[in-house]
Amino acid sequence: MTKSCSLHDFMEELAPWLDRDHIKNAHLDDQGRLVLFFLDGMRHVYAINDCNRAQVEQVLQELRKKGIAVEG
Repeated sequence: MTKSCSLHDFMEELAPWLDRDHIKNAHLDDQGRLVLFFLDGMRHVYAINDCNRAQVEQVLQELRKKGIAVEG
């Protein structure tokens, strides 16, 4: 299931979990959605609807800086 949200809502909702202690890896799928795989086996897909692909890729760079494996 895909959750549609704004970039602000995404960052606010996930702020406590955006680190390598909770997230195994992240990537953009072929539709430009942000996919997060959590260490507990959960997979969440986010269609961030208020920004472009470059802005979502900046989020991936920030995740990388926090030690999260980013594919692609």
